[in-house]
Amino acid sequence: MESSRELEGQVALVTGSGSGIGRAIAHALADAGARVAVTDIDLEAAQRAALEIPGAIPMFLDVTSPESAETRVAEAEHVLGPLDILINNAGVSTMNRIQDLTVEEWDFNFDVNAKGVFLVTRAALPGMIARRAGCIVNTASMAGKRAVPLLAHYAASKWACIGFTLSAAVELGPFGIRVNCVCPGFVETSMQERELAWEGELRGLSPAEVAAGYIRLTPLGRMETAADVARTVRWLCSPAAEFVTGAAIDVTGGSHLT
Repeated sequence: MESSRELEGQVALVTGSGSGIGRAIAHALADAGARVAVTDIDLEAAQRAALEIPGAIPMFLDVTSPESAETRVAEAEHVLGPLDILINNAGVSTMNRIQDLTVEEWDFNFDVNAKGVFLVTRAALPGMIARRAGCIVNTASMAGKRAVPLLAHYAASKWACIGFTLSAAVELGPFGIRVNCVCPGFVETSMQERELAWEGELRGLSPAEVAAGYIRLTPLGRMETAADVARTVRWLCSPAAEFVTGAAIDVTGGSHLT
């Protein structure tokens, strides 16, 4: 059985970790012994989150910028040491009917949810390839595996994230680099709070009615928490998952089945 400090001495960088799922992942990896770079486009949020985690460093990171990705990965390695773990968690969403969807909304979702995963991964690869070791976990979504009305653009970006993950796992496996993703369902975060309001407005429901519908669609009977996702990510980064790569793990309480 792995110890409670199974990631002792390892270095991790988590994007979008100023709040929500990313913040929970940063905590989980630190609890396992990793030294964590907490990165976010909202630097103040990253700073607040880093204060909660012993030894963590906060950093501004715009995942849509190649320069920002390369600079921050280099800075994290300079301060904390060679990067062992990369968590591409930064994500955005908007909600709209396809006939009303704008090009700006489409590009916004793809720039962060798909291109951002590629850019930060590319920045981290030279060191990982040189060391012939590394673990990359991407936050995809249940929406990357099923039809999701009102979120066609978001779903498409998460399908892209999963496709990138699977291809990267095959390409990078010979270098000892594992690449996986998690696919959360209805997670209680600030992003979901916005989505409850958006969906309610589009469907003529209150946010509470939308949330109740989510729970009805979840066989385990409750809303998902960020910690549910973080525990799975911690396992994927641990020695217990050393032969797991190219997986897209559903962390949904069964809602992906309904």
